[in-house]
Amino acid sequence: MEYEYSTNDPAVVAAILGPIYLVMLVFAVIMIVALWKIFTKAGEPGWAAIVPFYNAYTEFKIAGLNPWMFLLMFIPFVNLVAAIWVSIKIGERFGKSVGWSIVLLVLFPFIGFLILGFGKDAYLPPPAPAYAAPPGYYPPPPPPAAPMQ
Repeated sequence: MEYEYSTNDPAVVAAILGPIYLVMLVFAVIMIVALWKIFTKAGEPGWAAIVPFYNAYTEFKIAGLNPWMFLLMFIPFVNLVAAIWVSIKIGERFGKSVGWSIVLLVLFPFIGFLILGFGKDAYLPPPAPAYAAPPGYYPPPPPPAAPMQ
């Protein structure tokens, strides 16, 4: 008697994918905890880490970028560049160098985001934009100079 094994058997699929799903779940929980701490440090609500699109919106906001730029995450290939860019900017907001951000926030995010969330680094808010006058506003002319004697 010959036995034939098939990968279509549900037990085989469960035996193979079960541990993979378990590891993915552990990493997802680690990232949620790390982002929760980062959001809290930055003065944002921690629960934003578990809301799918608001999560990305908040990350761009914390990074000091226009929060609506999170829509770039819906464009294939552009989303990869945007994710790297926002990770580097988040690292800068916590006083980390670009090299540190690339290695730990882009290549090993499970470690880097935990370091930012639970480390001693404080969040440095982006500088306030310079005042911009409304369109059509012209400042009054300077007073005339005093005559020379």
